[in-house]
Amino acid sequence: MLETIGYLIGTAGASGFSSKSTAEQVTDLCPDLRPITAIITGATSGIGAETARVLAKRGARLVLPARSFKAAEETKGRILAEFPGSEIIVMGLDLSKLDSVRRFVAEFESLNLPLNLLINNAGKFSYDHGVTEDGIEMTFATNYLGHFLLTKLLLKKMIETAKTSGVQGRIVNVSSSIHTWFSGDMIHYLTLITKNKSEYDGTRAYALSKLANEMEANVTANCVHPGIVRTRLTRDHLVFFLASKLLKTITQAAATSCYVATDPRLENVNGKYFSDCNEASASKLGSSSAEAARLWAASETMVSKPR
Repeated sequence: MLETIGYLIGTAGASGFSSKSTAEQVTDLCPDLRPITAIITGATSGIGAETARVLAKRGARLVLPARSFKAAEETKGRILAEFPGSEIIVMGLDLSKLDSVRRFVAEFESLNLPLNLLINNAGKFSYDHGVTEDGIEMTFATNYLGHFLLTKLLLKKMIETAKTSGVQGRIVNVSSSIHTWFSGDMIHYLTLITKNKSEYDGTRAYALSKLANEMEANVTANCVHPGIVRTRLTRDHLVFFLASKLLKTITQAAATSCYVATDPRLENVNGKYFSDCNEASASKLGSSSAEAARLWAASETMVSKPR
């Protein structure tokens, strides 16, 4: 009850920020980001677009992967109109297709750019059941598995960048408070909804995918190079349900992404969960190292070739 009241009135937490803080406000004192290259998935609309806009304002070079070049170019155009000196690269990526993820990483590596920041933001909610060409339920594949493979394949580049630049890399997984809605056996439910359309529930499938985002950052936080830190954060559930709300709502929702991506106070903070720019607690299942290890093993199997 107290947390809900605090959220509604915008009570500042330990960070000095709150649910009312905007993405621009939380980056006011961040370092100059001109040396930083950031990949942001899902940057063509909503929270991802605002995250991209604010990071561009602070000087970061942006790589915007998207299924739709048209939508990504429109996002690029809007940012350039506001910040003409921005460097923005549009590339093709369909997170629901593992081969598309592999192609994107190969194309990005061919550019010989550094990579300091990876924000796994893209997400979808669907009432309709679907299975990808890789044989994976569509929501899980798009929201989680594509990001799992993307992160796995980009880690080497991020480690190299951290070593040569001396700047700690950051990986941000955007989850949702809705991850707390899932209970039960994750792997069993994923198998069930992949094979049986009648068992599919859009909300539960979304909650599963967001719980997976949560767990993936948790289990790998201590398994990568010390020059890379991993952070988990919530997507404001009001934005998820009310995407047509005023732009101010989007700027507030993007604040946590921008905060954990840029705030110098979070150097060496690894594997933590943030909501409204403050450290928070995940669900009991989301904090389970045993279940996270099961998910990791299953994910490795799902992304291995050949299928």
